[in-house]
Amino acid sequence: MSLENGSRRAPEASFGRVRRWAGRAAAAILLSGLAACAGDTFNYYPTKGDTKPHPGVAKAKQHPIQGIDISKWQGPIDWASVRAAGTQFAFIKATEGGDHVDDRFRANWDGAAQAGVPRGAYHFVFWCRSAEEQMAWFKRNVPNDPSALPPVLDVEWNGHSQSCPKKLPKAQALAMTKYMLVEMERYTGKRPIIYTDITFHKDVLEDELPDYPHWLRSTAAEPEQRFANRKWMLWQFTSTGRVPGVRGDVDRNAFYGSPAEWASFLSTDCDPREHPRLAGQGLCTGK
Repeated sequence: MSLENGSRRAPEASFGRVRRWAGRAAAAILLSGLAACAGDTFNYYPTKGDTKPHPGVAKAKQHPIQGIDISKWQGPIDWASVRAAGTQFAFIKATEGGDHVDDRFRANWDGAAQAGVPRGAYHFVFWCRSAEEQMAWFKRNVPNDPSALPPVLDVEWNGHSQSCPKKLPKAQALAMTKYMLVEMERYTGKRPIIYTDITFHKDVLEDELPDYPHWLRSTAAEPEQRFANRKWMLWQFTSTGRVPGVRGDVDRNAFYGSPAEWASFLSTDCDPREHPRLAGQGLCTGK
């Protein structure tokens, strides 16, 4: 992400799920206490770094909840070290278009779970395949795991692709995006997250789809300076990050809010700031 450089919900939560969320909430409260004592300049994860730090995104390090997104390009990952470094989440490339599965998806999916790193899967949209084909492929290859984070739909133009460099009209791209979001939610029971970059957001998403959490790529400035009228939940602030357990560069990301807000997101799959507005639509009601 660019990501390339990289379960249907049961009607009632099981006892095991309640226990898992209680454990996460307890960890969030502990981290919140540490944050309160730390002050605005506290570096939450000093073992993490950046080979090319940009001053425009320095504030990202002040957010207490941080994670990574990865694909086959990171190679084998020591997930126990990733967790020990304080990583709160990992989004893992699963599928692309209608015929590609990331070579390391299952190894990363299982490894993160075994290490206790909350993880979710992302699908990279290929605009020269139909939305129906792409969602059928996603469902075929991504486990329907109730314990996983919400899925991510990665929408960028395929400018890197020689076979599909074109941009679609806004109406067509938006219709495809909406269909895939609905199908992802139908399959997983979780509200999907939209990942996007500056160009695609300006061309297609600006002032659209306010009911979905957004994950924005902005590696040289704060998202508010690059994305018009968009509230962000996750911020990808560098593609040259360094994290123990990952060899070489890795995308680093920050959650907008506090540990308590992160716990709320984990329990509802929705941006906590949107709960009052979306509750009337039957969304964000908790597990």
